[in-house]
Amino acid sequence: MSMNYFLFQLYRIVVPKRIRTKILLSQLQKKIPAYYTSIPSSRNDVEVQELLQFIKGNGVRIFPYEFTSQHNLSDIAVYDDSASGLKYVLQDGKRLYFKRRWSADRIKQSFHDLTLEQDEKSPHRYLSAEFDLSVDDVLADFGAAEGNFSLSVIERVKKIYLFEADQEWIEALQYTFAPWKDKVEIVPKFISEKNDDRNCSGDTYFKDKELSFMKIDVDGGERGLLKGFETILSNRKPMRIALCTYHQHTDQKDFTNLLEKDQFKVTPSSGYMIFYYDKKLRAPYLRRALIRATKTN
Repeated sequence: MSMNYFLFQLYRIVVPKRIRTKILLSQLQKKIPAYYTSIPSSRNDVEVQELLQFIKGNGVRIFPYEFTSQHNLSDIAVYDDSASGLKYVLQDGKRLYFKRRWSADRIKQSFHDLTLEQDEKSPHRYLSAEFDLSVDDVLADFGAAEGNFSLSVIERVKKIYLFEADQEWIEALQYTFAPWKDKVEIVPKFISEKNDDRNCSGDTYFKDKELSFMKIDVDGGERGLLKGFETILSNRKPMRIALCTYHQHTDQKDFTNLLEKDQFKVTPSSGYMIFYYDKKLRAPYLRRALIRATKTN
């Protein structure tokens, strides 16, 4: 065991996480501008320069953009459902339930973060004016969690498959989508390249099922998911995919190359994320939040 590793582990034990995060963000506020200033091409990159200007005045954030100031925790109301004992918020007038053990404050913070992700100006927004869903679409929501994305489109699609392996979310999803249980199927498994009690592959599960749109955000498990979809990605069309690319350093490049080999047209979302939760975050620091891939007839 190296001395550096020992010191790093000691640092994590002795220094509280809140303080470690504050130190990290302070370091990144210096490192990110210094890195991009050293690259001549970035000086004429409008996206990068606007982001650097934001960091200078506001510090480092996951979404380093002005739209974040338009979302306030104080505007979020959390309600109690006496029948189920669960708490929920209203999303576009529809009930979005959360884990039974979560406090109202935690739910507020979570829903606040979700609204940031899907803001019209967010780099993490799955859909766009040119990349949208229709009444004929069958959607697979991989990494559904609380199901906010699927709830936002539930009335616009033909059917939804919700894949979520966290058992605490299953109960919440059942209540959220109870009004649409005829068009929603909850699959309590990981989606990967495996097929066993806890996992299933896309090629196996959707072999004889309709599927036209995939939303993929599985906390770094995207590579295994795509490997388990090799046959469908290669052969089935039309198909559209909103695929998160911020969890690991080379996600955007790797996933773009993979999908282009299967004849998808791939476009990154606008803007960047600074995913400082990644302990391996390094230059160039800025990551595209997702790519949108399309294969037509």
